Amino acid sequence: MKYSGALALSLLASVAAAADRLEVPYQMHRLANGLTVIIHEDHSVPLAAVNVWYHVGSARERTGRTGLAHLFEHLMFEGSKNVPEGAFDRWLEAVGGSGNASTTQDRTNYWQDLPANALELALFLESDRMAHLLDTMTPARVDGQRDIVKNERRQRLENTPYGMADLHLDEALYPEGHPYRWPVIGSMEDLSAASHEDIADFFRRWYAPGNASLVVAGDVDSADVRRLVDKWFGDVPAGAPVPRMGTQPVVLAAEKRIAYEDQVQLPRLYLRWPTPPHLSPADAALDAVGDVLAGGKNSRLYRRLVYELQVAQEVYAYHASATIGSAFDIVVTARAGHTLAEMQALVDEELARLRGAPPTARELERFRNQREASFLSQLESLGGAGKADQLNSYYFAAGNPDYFEEDLARYRALSPGDVQAAAQKHLGAGRVALSVVPQGHVELALADSRVVR
Repeated sequence: MKYSGALALSLLASVAAAADRLEVPYQMHRLANGLTVIIHEDHSVPLAAVNVWYHVGSARERTGRTGLAHLFEHLMFEGSKNVPEGAFDRWLEAVGGSGNASTTQDRTNYWQDLPANALELALFLESDRMAHLLDTMTPARVDGQRDIVKNERRQRLENTPYGMADLHLDEALYPEGHPYRWPVIGSMEDLSAASHEDIADFFRRWYAPGNASLVVAGDVDSADVRRLVDKWFGDVPAGAPVPRMGTQPVVLAAEKRIAYEDQVQLPRLYLRWPTPPHLSPADAALDAVGDVLAGGKNSRLYRRLVYELQVAQEVYAYHASATIGSAFDIVVTARAGHTLAEMQALVDEELARLRGAPPTARELERFRNQREASFLSQLESLGGAGKADQLNSYYFAAGNPDYFEEDLARYRALSPGDVQAAAQKHLGAGRVALSVVPQGHVELALADSRVVR
């Protein structure tokens, strides 16, 4: 839920700031069954946010049974022992609330935003599906959601221009068996092959209190929240212990060139490098690299390729941070009459320039200011992707829900030399170069590319 004007200022006022430190106060405790509970009081508006992270994403799957983490994002809304099918959203909307979920490689989150006086309803709904989803998860219900997920894959990947690019990039970047090699949505074959018992076993393994963290934020009283959480979650069976995943770095000695034909009009070049995990020393610097290269119309690649030379339709660059390893992407869509070899040469010239000399103080200051503005803007939102979710994210990544100041400090502390060093160390020859070309025109791909299907 977003607010503006006086309400936004009031909401930000709930973030206690010392002279030079940003703090989001919280209480944290753990139930006997292992559930981590994080409570943040924010009395600026009469709303509450409930945010549950299950520490399981597609990286916890295994070869041959991919897509199950995302499948549960759907199944969790299909009813449980005390919540009939369709009632979850209906009951939530009846009190003026809303909710949703998302899945990544590393986690699955579920959230509800609702009036504070309806908080107990959200806690009941979450506890019932944590404890009793399997009581009503019939093969017919699973098959219905399995078909929906398959259709989602068709829409997002197979029938979308350039939609298969990430899949091919990750298959080339990560070796066989690496947890990031397959897409979050899974493969059609694996979704079809998973039995009802495979799916039930996945839930038993990963959807237990000891592998979850619950954030309750908003116009709440901490003592009342603790009582309600004990009431609804205290008797959920603990489940088996789950070890954390260690980092699994990837190193490429040279460039891998691949290509595929798609229903597109313009060829597009993707360059992807393996990079260090989220919150590693180079993580923030690589974010800055992406901004200097392609963060808006004044960035180096956009200004040169799109505005000055007019050889590219669009260009963007970004660092995608993740738990066990990250990736840095540069993506360029060529204009008609221009080649991907031309795009690659121009990108490499700008990379060489950045590796040879640090960005200007003005470039870095622009990045820092934009990052800080975006960071503080996110604090205007209580639920969804706002403070409640961020508290869970920091707990998962750093073990400290109030990691706001430390996170922002990484960007404030960057020097131009840090950005240059990150480009030098991590954006070298070892990368994947993917050419996406119009059907029947594989000759438009970079030379010596291996064609993938």
